[in-house]
Amino acid sequence: MMKPSLSRIAAFGLALTVMSLTSAFGAEYIWRNVKVGGGGYMPGLVFSQVEKGLAYLRSDMGGAYRWDDQAKRWIPLQDTSPEPNYTGIESIAPDPVDANSVYMAVGTYRFFPSAILRSKDRGAHWDIVPVPFRMGGNEEGRAVGERLAVDPNNTNILYFGSRYDGLQRSTDNGKHWSKVTSFPYAGLGVPPGHARPHAGLSFVVFDPASGSKNKGSSTIFVGIADPGPVHLYRSDDAGKSWQAVQGQPPSLPQQAKLDGKGILYITYSDHAGPYGISDGAVYKLDIKSGVWTEITPETGANKPKGGYAGLSLDRAHTGTLVVSTSCREKGDIIWRSQDGGAHWQNLRELSDRDVSAVPFLYWGERQAEFGWWISGLAIDPFNSDHVAYTTGATVYGTDELGHAERNQRILWKPWVEGVEQTAVITMTSPAAGAPLISGFGDIGGFVHTDLTQSMPITSNPMFTNTNTIDYAEKAPNVLVRSGTRSKHNRPSYSLSYSTDYGAHWRPLKAPLPAGYSEIPDDKLGYNYGDAYIDANIIVSADGARFVVMTPEPVVTSDRGQSWTKAKGLPARHGWIVADRADANRFYALDFEKSVLYVSNDGALTFKPIATKGLPDIKADEPTRREDWQKLLATPNKVGDLWFVAQGTLYHSTDGGQHFSATAKGINISGMDFGKAAPGATEMALYAIATKANERAIWQSLDNGESWTRLNDAAHEYYRAFRRIAADKNIFGRVYVATDGRGIVYGEPSR
Repeated sequence: MMKPSLSRIAAFGLALTVMSLTSAFGAEYIWRNVKVGGGGYMPGLVFSQVEKGLAYLRSDMGGAYRWDDQAKRWIPLQDTSPEPNYTGIESIAPDPVDANSVYMAVGTYRFFPSAILRSKDRGAHWDIVPVPFRMGGNEEGRAVGERLAVDPNNTNILYFGSRYDGLQRSTDNGKHWSKVTSFPYAGLGVPPGHARPHAGLSFVVFDPASGSKNKGSSTIFVGIADPGPVHLYRSDDAGKSWQAVQGQPPSLPQQAKLDGKGILYITYSDHAGPYGISDGAVYKLDIKSGVWTEITPETGANKPKGGYAGLSLDRAHTGTLVVSTSCREKGDIIWRSQDGGAHWQNLRELSDRDVSAVPFLYWGERQAEFGWWISGLAIDPFNSDHVAYTTGATVYGTDELGHAERNQRILWKPWVEGVEQTAVITMTSPAAGAPLISGFGDIGGFVHTDLTQSMPITSNPMFTNTNTIDYAEKAPNVLVRSGTRSKHNRPSYSLSYSTDYGAHWRPLKAPLPAGYSEIPDDKLGYNYGDAYIDANIIVSADGARFVVMTPEPVVTSDRGQSWTKAKGLPARHGWIVADRADANRFYALDFEKSVLYVSNDGALTFKPIATKGLPDIKADEPTRREDWQKLLATPNKVGDLWFVAQGTLYHSTDGGQHFSATAKGINISGMDFGKAAPGATEMALYAIATKANERAIWQSLDNGESWTRLNDAAHEYYRAFRRIAADKNIFGRVYVATDGRGIVYGEPSR
């Protein structure tokens, strides 16, 4: 029997507002989110069954949230977590008796640590129970559930349907866990290397009528979403023995709910999901008679491809339920039935959406989409008109479900106030104009003229991913960006520029080599690794010249009307960098030979220079478009360069002829320049770095010689930091891009 030690971290929970640490100027730091509003996939949405207005959201890579009905916003529950792999929530289970208790299974990927979290105060604080069975909150099968369940007749008993290690059980409120050896399916084990993950056990459902208070429930159902002959097991002796349910469908069960009359409803798909699904069904099982009935909304030879995932029952009206399709080829639907699935009503056909508060959801179209990857689906047990569902980009909610009975229109709005669940790829804070320009994965990016308001998605062109953003230091009205072409643009482009601080953009197209076959718009997808389609772009200090980093870099000084190939660079030269003061000067590094190349004619020709002080930098060569930029030029200083080599920061003041290492004892991932401190002449430096085993956000006011930590234990954000940018006009303000919690920014309280 496995009994992991319990690690109690009392402060792991609700994000605090004010730091206890201070900057070098003695000011406490306040941390907030830059508002986008949702943005990512929330596989699960669960209402408390015992308290009105209490609900929980689980995300696949951005933590969990609790709905605060008084504040009318979602509260992030894990901002104090320092563990990056706890961002993916495999399952969440509010206690069915005690409204204050809640449990979560956390683990984003199977290669890293996983745990069961326990809270007695609604997630304000957590007890962490490390467990040996690995999880995959951001792997295939994350739409199933719920895997974690609390016995309503004895809340000391919890079951967890694991991905790789069968059925797990706790009899002491989740403090210790052991494998249920009587369960017939032991699991397929953790797949090696990059092999595809398994979905494992998809749900655990107790029958409350089969037990009594403090004695536990006798009847338990467990679903299996792995390939095999049996996908549903039943126990009628509190887990001592298990039997395959007779007559069960051959497909993979996704979600299940049991109503008060003993009818078990199950959604099915032919793949673990949330993608790759081509077929599916909905069934119900009378657990007393053992009779199965298919109640799939769309049947027959002409039914669209796709399966089913989301499922919720109206607890106030037995026989009323909603289900969602998954990967339906003609667009996903939420179906509603009031007679146990005998007849269905298409809610999509009755639906309108108001996304004015979160305008990126228009995606450049006239109307917002109904949604895709709909798996979190829940009817409020205290209000049958209130229902919500999750998509790949947001959560929609309405209080008008009852309109369906009269065939009246249903208005849905994003239910995401407080939710910031996105992965940020790049960002910059220009010298003038909007304080922040950002590039996101999946949702393009934004010009943040107001950090407290959700902005429209940057368009003309719109990108799926934005990979690079740059601005002209001496003409900050000029900006450039590159990204992955989007299906919402026809024709599509991967480069763009603006001459009015990002208010308007124009597409740009770099030349392609002879014989190159560009992907047509109707075959558009993620073009990872395409050196031409996904090439980065930078701009000269005066905004007159753009350089596109195709394998043979090309330069334009007339906004793309003509192009010239840059000459003199080796094949492996990394990213080109513009000097931030001299418009004619550019730099590039030969990582193979640790040689710096310099251009003094606007990136038309490059020549190597003798450089002293740089170590071997082979290991620092960027290999992916999302890698950190290691070579940086100081704003408004000719020839002032910084380079991060294996975490050590090197500085040159003579155009790269000499580099010297700065502070010792700190390992830097990436940095940026911010406004100088009052009375100082040198710009402040800000970095994502590790010092004394603390990966954190740091500030230096002495050119990198010493560093002060700016975020404290209440604002760890899983230490999943992707980028950093510092404000050029407000001293002390720093922007931090996270992997799952959007963009946060900190500034001194005074």
